[in-house]
Amino acid sequence: MEELKQRILTSGRNLGGGILKVDDFINHQVDPMLMKACGEEFARCFADARPDKILTAEISGIAPALMTGLVIGAPVVFARKRKPVTMTSDIYLTVSPSHTKGRLIELMISPEFVAIGDRVLIIDDFLASGLTIMALARLVRAAGATLVGIGALIEKRFEGGRELLSILDVPVRALAVVTDMSDGKLELADED
Repeated sequence: MEELKQRILTSGRNLGGGILKVDDFINHQVDPMLMKACGEEFARCFADARPDKILTAEISGIAPALMTGLVIGAPVVFARKRKPVTMTSDIYLTVSPSHTKGRLIELMISPEFVAIGDRVLIIDDFLASGLTIMALARLVRAAGATLVGIGALIEKRFEGGRELLSILDVPVRALAVVTDMSDGKLELADED
């Protein structure tokens, strides 16, 4: 998606260690018009999958997931990292390493929001190692729902996540693909 690619190239910063800072339009400050365009693109890409729920991880995946849900007309569920008092004791729980936090994080959802018969589309901000998205897929499976696709705003292709996710046998779509961040570079693939 050209608009997202240009924004990454003009505003994104390579912080080293595989960290791409996109705080001014995705992770801290959100550009709603860009996220709306991304949601429309995800909705187009996954129309044939007929998702009826969108799942993401708290917090940076919420904006693109919400816009996708708006266009598709499906509710958005986000996996929480901490259990609030309002969440019942019955939950689906898994863990995943966080690249930016440098530790394991818990991801949990309530069975009342993802259940047997749901057709779930995972949308997240990044596809890097694939471990967070794989954790979300485990939650979908634990709920007895069907995973119908995976969308990421930005894929860091050199981290191998797409290969890990291939065992899920669902369509995977990234709107922008970073191919090289070595030595301070920030290179994107020409195709999505």
